[in-house]
Amino acid sequence: MLRRWVKQLQQERSGCTPPGKALTPEQKRIQELEARVNRLEREKAILKKATALLMSDELERTS
Repeated sequence: MLRRWVKQLQQERSGCTPPGKALTPEQKRIQELEARVNRLEREKAILKKATALLMSDELERTS
């Protein structure tokens, strides 16, 4: 277990983002930002779909 932590810490210090929970503050921040970007991209996709639906409904009403 200790060897795994040491290996992960060495990888993080060399700039690799771990797949699991990060150990260093920099990697933790990177993971937080990546999660935020993913959430925002999902929200953006939902808004695009909602806008497309509203526009198609509006076009049907005016036709």
